[in-house]
Amino acid sequence: METVAVVGVDLAKSVFQMHGVDESGAVVLRRRVSRGQFVKLFAKLPPCLVGMEACSSSHHWARQLMALGHEVKLMPAQYVKPYLKRGKNDAADAEAICEAVTRPTMRFVGVKSPEQQAVMMLHRVRKILTRQRTQLTNALRAHLAEFGITARVGRLGLDRLLAVVADPNDDRLPTQARESLAVLASQLEMVKEQILDNDRRIMADARRSEAGRRLMKIPGIGPLLASAIVASVADPAMFSNGRSLSAWIGLTPRQNSSGGKERLGSITKAGNGYLRELLVMGAMAVVRHAQRSSAKRPWLAQLLERKKPKVAAVALANKNARIIWAMMTRGESYREMQAA
Repeated sequence: METVAVVGVDLAKSVFQMHGVDESGAVVLRRRVSRGQFVKLFAKLPPCLVGMEACSSSHHWARQLMALGHEVKLMPAQYVKPYLKRGKNDAADAEAICEAVTRPTMRFVGVKSPEQQAVMMLHRVRKILTRQRTQLTNALRAHLAEFGITARVGRLGLDRLLAVVADPNDDRLPTQARESLAVLASQLEMVKEQILDNDRRIMADARRSEAGRRLMKIPGIGPLLASAIVASVADPAMFSNGRSLSAWIGLTPRQNSSGGKERLGSITKAGNGYLRELLVMGAMAVVRHAQRSSAKRPWLAQLLERKKPKVAAVALANKNARIIWAMMTRGESYREMQAA
């Protein structure tokens, strides 16, 4: 095991498969280890290159192995798949990972710190709470509609329905139905309070970091997106340019080119869907403002003359992603483009 140069690790919940090769590429290590013996085995190995597929637990194990002096690289699972030979098992997966991590053109995932993972957990919890709020709202509207009680779409309409549930003198709603809907109403109120508390934490995190404060000066990027960007992009230098970051988010056109003729379609929608959603939503706010006043952003105004608002919003989101990469890699502040 002293000659091990590269190790591919197929992670799992309890049992990990390892595949190691030496400098010449000869196999010198094939082992299946338990969770408790995983770090102990790497402590006995000399510093080497370790490849793993990026997953929920990969960042934790990467930090553990890096503390032992190993060089750890994480890869998206879809980029490892082409190196898998016939058949699918843990040993074959580890061998494919070991082969993929040595490729010079392989794209890697930055190892996140515990603080970055904690911030991303705030965003994931927010998505769960927002989904629960939508479910409770739809359930209240649907159940009340069974008794002929409806209201307009939006917050004001929902408030009227909640007032009906809370009013014991309203004869349109039977007592048992009112008691059942009161449970949903109390849960909805609790979820709203949790969402507000979660948003306060996210805003505080965005203002706490220096990069977050700079990113929030970009039109269309608020505290939510700034916090998510800083937490998701572990190392912006891993992207060679702004287009690479935009492609990772899924905002670049899908290519179907051949024979020297370029054919560009709609955006790929690959990569980080959460960041893409926030970037497009923020860009839509800028587009609506530009439709009313186009003096500050002539580029966007000219684009709106040729394209639909949502198409222009996606183009602006792509541009903002490239601006974000430039600001994060160079440490610069946002500069508003002056109209000619």
